[in-house]
Amino acid sequence: MILHSSFYRFTPVADPAGLAEWLRERGAALDLGGVVLVAGEGLSAAIAGDATAVHTLEAELQNHAGFAGLRGKHNVCERRPFSRLKVSVKPEIVAFGVPGVSGDATDTHVSPARWRELLDDPDTVVLDNRNSFEFRLGRFRGAIDPGVAHFRDFPAYVEAHRDAWQGKTVAMYCTGGIRCEKTAAWMQAQGLKVAQLDGGILNFLAAFPDAARDWEGECYVFDKRIAIDAQARETATTAEQVFTAPEDAWRLARARRLDPGAED
Repeated sequence: MILHSSFYRFTPVADPAGLAEWLRERGAALDLGGVVLVAGEGLSAAIAGDATAVHTLEAELQNHAGFAGLRGKHNVCERRPFSRLKVSVKPEIVAFGVPGVSGDATDTHVSPARWRELLDDPDTVVLDNRNSFEFRLGRFRGAIDPGVAHFRDFPAYVEAHRDAWQGKTVAMYCTGGIRCEKTAAWMQAQGLKVAQLDGGILNFLAAFPDAARDWEGECYVFDKRIAIDAQARETATTAEQVFTAPEDAWRLARARRLDPGAED
């Protein structure tokens, strides 16, 4: 069985280069593919391969300082979603564009069940914390597209709407949850009441067999599958169908490099 796992953890990493090298060596030994980012603030990863190998890496990673109890969000795949394993050391695992913001707003997390309640609450602003091309492909019912081309543009959008959102709950979501970690901490500091979907879209789709009641369309994933439906199944959508705007030409080129039609 081919298993996809995505996970992240904000935790101080004393030696990012050393952790990255260990991940490269163990990932290669276990024949895993994926994309992993390591920084002084933590780790973000999407990996895939034989299910036993994925579970082995997750278990071994938990033995490293700061990663005890780490669990991935799992999804069974029909084929390998990555051709190779790429592990990079970066200044941040998610670039927010505001210095000094950390992913520590743990009190803003809400469960998928609570998220459903918020979607029905008229005093909720449902905010998509992804790029516009992802929003166009699929979204939660009632969600707003901030219309940003890059995540670093998100703070300016929030600041422009902050006064109008006072007294409401700003319910945010992203694919796996990591973007919302930094955004929520910063938005709380701006005086806003924030709720972030714990585990993101992927966790919600896994939680409910009837997720299509609330999730409209498909969810873009950054691997060969391109997109999954409300049952977390790979769809027939191609990169060419996703990236139609001229400004997304570089994203299309990047997706094509994944060679989504190739068999591993």
